[in-house]
Amino acid sequence: MATKGNPGDNRTRGSVSMLIVASLCCFFYLLGAWQRSGSGKGDSIALEITKKAEDCSVLPNLEFESHHGETGEFDGTKFEVKEFKPCDADYIDYTPCQDQMRAMTFPRENMNYRERHCPSEKEKLHCLIPAPKGYVTPFRWPKSRDFVPYANAPHKSLTVEKAVQNWVQYEGNVFRFPGGGTQFPQGADAYIEQLASVIPINDGTVRTALDTGCGVASWGAYLFKKNVIAMSFAPRDSHEAQVQFALERGVPAVIGVLGTIKLPYPSRAFDMAHCSRCLIPWGGNDGMYMMEVDRVLRPGGYWILSGPPINWRINYQAWQRPKEELEGEQKTIEDIAKLLCWEKIHEKDEIAIWRKSINIEECNDRESRITMCESTYANDVWYKKMEACVTPYTESKSSGKVAGGDLKPFPERLNTVPPRIAGGYISGVSVESFQEDSKLWQKHVKVYKRINNILDSGRYRNIMDMNAGLGSFAASIESPKLWVMNVMPTIAERDTLGVIYERGLIGIYHDWCEAFSTYPRTYDLIHASNLFTLYKNKCNAEDILIEMDRILRPEGAVILRDHAEILNKVNITVTGMRWKTKMIDHEDGPLVPEKILLAVKQYWVTGENNSTSTRGVKTGGPAKPASAHPSRPGTAGRPVNRVGRSRAGKAEPRAGP
Repeated sequence: MATKGNPGDNRTRGSVSMLIVASLCCFFYLLGAWQRSGSGKGDSIALEITKKAEDCSVLPNLEFESHHGETGEFDGTKFEVKEFKPCDADYIDYTPCQDQMRAMTFPRENMNYRERHCPSEKEKLHCLIPAPKGYVTPFRWPKSRDFVPYANAPHKSLTVEKAVQNWVQYEGNVFRFPGGGTQFPQGADAYIEQLASVIPINDGTVRTALDTGCGVASWGAYLFKKNVIAMSFAPRDSHEAQVQFALERGVPAVIGVLGTIKLPYPSRAFDMAHCSRCLIPWGGNDGMYMMEVDRVLRPGGYWILSGPPINWRINYQAWQRPKEELEGEQKTIEDIAKLLCWEKIHEKDEIAIWRKSINIEECNDRESRITMCESTYANDVWYKKMEACVTPYTESKSSGKVAGGDLKPFPERLNTVPPRIAGGYISGVSVESFQEDSKLWQKHVKVYKRINNILDSGRYRNIMDMNAGLGSFAASIESPKLWVMNVMPTIAERDTLGVIYERGLIGIYHDWCEAFSTYPRTYDLIHASNLFTLYKNKCNAEDILIEMDRILRPEGAVILRDHAEILNKVNITVTGMRWKTKMIDHEDGPLVPEKILLAVKQYWVTGENNSTSTRGVKTGGPAKPASAHPSRPGTAGRPVNRVGRSRAGKAEPRAGP
């Protein structure tokens, strides 16, 4: 028979049990913190106590704090923190792989000199690119589409060169972008509506677009109204700062050109490609540039050409060019389009639209008249020479079906299994692993939003994922307030950039041993998962971090996920780069080896004492504080409402939108 115990004894035992559990929780947290600091060796017992630690309610205070000590410590060894000096003011707009002086040493034929030409190891800078004096937090979208603070990109040449075409106007202390372009001086909205009368832009069928020779990217800027995202590119040339303006406006863009090497995008990526008086010689080089567009255009995709030589009979006098020359150009373009199995579906005014065939069945009569590309992998493009050959179609499942598979309208396609995975085209990635990856990143992003409760507030418009995988980070954070540049490292184990495009997202191939094709200060938030593990022993991590600092805006945020030992070393380096940092534990507990490093780049500009003070800056009106820091971070699963405030001024235009 059981003996009934004394209630008082039960209460005593309960109190003791609670005290023991609380003590264990505190011990487990301290042990995790000990490991996280790099001093601990407790990973061998992680599996035994992680489950017990999960129930702990003790959460550390993870408020951002400066780490300006002269020494750091890792694995019991003290390291001196290297202080990175500011670069000279001449480097404010430095683009390492598109440096103007270096470009002039390369041949001009086929725009070779405007392509990527990166510095040698000896030529690389090991200093921090400063912001210009008066730099302020950009406006939030959609206001940023129409206004850019002059101090952020102090270049007026386009306001003169393109004044008649309504590209950009200088008004007081801001640039105003009326939405015009060379082919749409009355505004991009009306132009896009013309296109929408022919192309299914309004219903999600067309989601990804490529704008070649984009100018200040007004076409891409106004396509956001249609829930279409454009990858825009233009060279760094005499049209000073056009890509910089695009990114300051909050529009995806990179420095690039159709030249001698292939575009850094996968085959079958874009639903629509566009050239609006982009000055690309489409009929030259045996149609090589049209063939490259064909490679990146999805079966059934659309190509838009507006401006010369379209409808030359009516426009040749206005263009001040011989009609025979224009007639020959258009005929050559028409002939190449037929060889590519593009059907012209529209020509009116100065706009012509072609549609690419959905599969090879519609192209059987062309085989003897074209050269097919011999490469067995159409996505092998990094520094690969462009050729005048046609990329073969992938197989279609049955007659009348789209080669490579149909896509759902956006946003449904965002979380639908992409055809490249469903069809088994990506080795090592199954339907199940794709779905698991999506769920995992939904969990990660949920935690990010708790750590940084302004993550989806509109504060971060331009976001980069440096090691994008299947694009699940971008899919989980998808919002009209932001866009993500998904970067596929060229050394990644699997090339999944095509999958990212099939989800209705955009991205680019890149090798992080080199500088990215963008201007300084063009991203608000940078995310990277296991990037430094990937590049371990491939190139210098310090160079990667300096490049991150170059492209990150003052008071921009960084989220890194990687092994604790790697992040400890990263933390030591960025301490000397004017970043405020904090390491936090993995969502599943302090004993998981993977950690999260949060950072904020401090505000500083050229010519000051280069402390990190952030004084208010007056630009066109009284300075206003702009929230910049991630909110005071708590541990995973703990929302905190206190938000750090930027002390950098926020520009106010004198003319309203």
